[in-house]
Amino acid sequence: MGRSRRTIPEELLLLALDPTTGTTAQPQSLDLGLAGAQLVELALAGRIAPDGDRIAVVMPRPTGDPTLDSALELLRRRGSPVRAVHWIGGPRLGLRQTYLTHLERCGMVHAVEGQMCGVLPTTRYQATETAISREIRARLDNAIRTGVPPDPRTAALAALAHAVGLGKHLYPGNEGRSSRSRLRDLIRHDPMGGLVAHAVMDVQNGAAAQPRRAQPAGAGPVRQSATRATAQPAAGVPVQSRHGRGSMARVGAR
Repeated sequence: MGRSRRTIPEELLLLALDPTTGTTAQPQSLDLGLAGAQLVELALAGRIAPDGDRIAVVMPRPTGDPTLDSALELLRRRGSPVRAVHWIGGPRLGLRQTYLTHLERCGMVHAVEGQMCGVLPTTRYQATETAISREIRARLDNAIRTGVPPDPRTAALAALAHAVGLGKHLYPGNEGRSSRSRLRDLIRHDPMGGLVAHAVMDVQNGAAAQPRRAQPAGAGPVRQSATRATAQPAAGVPVQSRHGRGSMARVGAR
């Protein structure tokens, strides 16, 4: 996999970054979304494929992306297809920070050091390549506005953005209600993205322990119960603490 193309986890994280505060929206569900986005990216690369509600490795050859290849190797070691909800709901310590560090290394974000409550050192991340973030957002806006079926990458990104609750971040207020609804409906345009997005919502709803039917290709919009559960905004936004790897501190929303 060439590095000229941004991966879906990278794009999802850039969508979630607040350009004003340098924090990520929906931090808890975003971690699940990044794990799910890795599955979609590996599927698009031909390394894995859905097997009902499970994920099977079909080509263990590395992609060339270290973070994706680490996930691929973990899946390969399972030896048999794994349920998407179990994979996404498993521990993914440091995954968000791994991608933030990668985006910083690529020059797409830069770290801003600060303090929380004047005591705890923190790090926020500001987008530097704003044109990239605008291009990603424009793809979603175009798919929502025109109603034309998007390409698989955009459809999967839309499904994940909805699943982690970014709709209210991207299209806030009453005026954004119809856009949030259309964002949700885009989930039906990519079977793999739909499977993963439903798995993300199931994990948030505590349904990982219960088997469920695979979502058929072309299925309609997500269940209302899942939509309501994921639409609630986070109580605050996180900042990265420099005290300990992957530790997070929460700042109350202002």
